Amino acid sequence: MKMLALVFALLAGQALAEDRRQLATLPAAAQEALREEMLGNLLAINEILTLVATGKIKEAGQLAETSLGQFAQGKHRDKPFNARPGPHMPPVMHGIGMDGHVAASEFAKAAVSGDREKALALLPNLTGGCVACHYSWRTR
Repeated sequence: MKMLALVFALLAGQALAEDRRQLATLPAAAQEALREEMLGNLLAINEILTLVATGKIKEAGQLAETSLGQFAQGKHRDKPFNARPGPHMPPVMHGIGMDGHVAASEFAKAAVSGDREKALALLPNLTGGCVACHYSWRTR
């Protein structure tokens, strides 16, 4: 077991050394705001998945819209310019984020309407934007 753990640790270290994601240089305050937002998004996704798994599809849709959907855009508009992530992101990175808000709203609309099958079909889109962005971009 110890040998297997060592192999995984070495492979993880190699993977980190070969991080090929693009660097998005953001001001420190914007980077921190983005980090806080992403951590909140992780919590929201977990809660949405829990609601879906327990048959509370409409509640999952409501949470998806308010926490991740287009309704949730502009969370940082009251902050100083240097603390707003969006304006400092490369356009492609920002576009992935905007597409993620749209995907969350599409899931939410189906879920709130009670169309469980359509909502389940749209669920991968909800996390797909997250995966696309985190797989392609880094801030440090």
